[in-house]
Amino acid sequence: MSDLIADQVDMTFTMPSGEQVHALKDVSFTLKQGELLSVLGPSGCGKTTLLNLIAGFLRPTGGQFTLNDMEINGPGVERGMVFQQGALFEWLTVAENVDFGLRMKKANKAESARKVEEWLEIVGLQGFGNTPTYQLSGGMQQRVALARCLINDPDLILMDEPLGALDALTREKMQSLVLKIWKETGKTIMIITHSVEEALLLGERLFVMAPRPGRLHKEYHLPFAEWGLNQDLRDVKKHDDFGTVREEILTMIWDMEEEIMGKTA
Repeated sequence: MSDLIADQVDMTFTMPSGEQVHALKDVSFTLKQGELLSVLGPSGCGKTTLLNLIAGFLRPTGGQFTLNDMEINGPGVERGMVFQQGALFEWLTVAENVDFGLRMKKANKAESARKVEEWLEIVGLQGFGNTPTYQLSGGMQQRVALARCLINDPDLILMDEPLGALDALTREKMQSLVLKIWKETGKTIMIITHSVEEALLLGERLFVMAPRPGRLHKEYHLPFAEWGLNQDLRDVKKHDDFGTVREEILTMIWDMEEEIMGKTA
């Protein structure tokens, strides 16, 4: 089993001034293999800190994360990360970016080339293997980033605002691609987003986090990701149920933001 388990995770940062910032408090959940989880909340609720802890870039000050029954204590190949800006090597070609991890592992070149072509086709970039990455649009670069992550066959895919910098139409196409990859690969995916609509579309489970310290405020189990596999995403967003949950969450986050502003005023 490739379940991700968060067990009473706490995270406190000590600032250069000596001040302590309690970023996360008592976060516990289980993300089962093959689930698609979106996480949102107001600014400062610890969304990115949570993701960085799971990626192994940070160590919690309390509690632990386990994946495949092993404690996470650093980065590992069983976890893949997709960043907001792709974090690509722009001077390399598309194919060289995609197979970067395989080259670091000194994988068989012929087998790697076959996998690169396979993943470029899946993400809609067939024929672009020899294109310098800097010549691609933002949306195409994010497709490269997805392929680079997936070619290494991680158990868990972590996405930190991966579509946030894209225009509306490209973002919608990429949302459909994420759903397609989730369904076809059976991968476990956790996506951080500031967009309530995107969280609803891309989360069969959705966590709303509250500050401060960051904690899980409410969980939703939603049908919209499954609907989006067979329907136009714009049609999904027109559904009454979608609108009802969207307004509920927007009000929830708005109230949190108001509370934060009240505390800091």
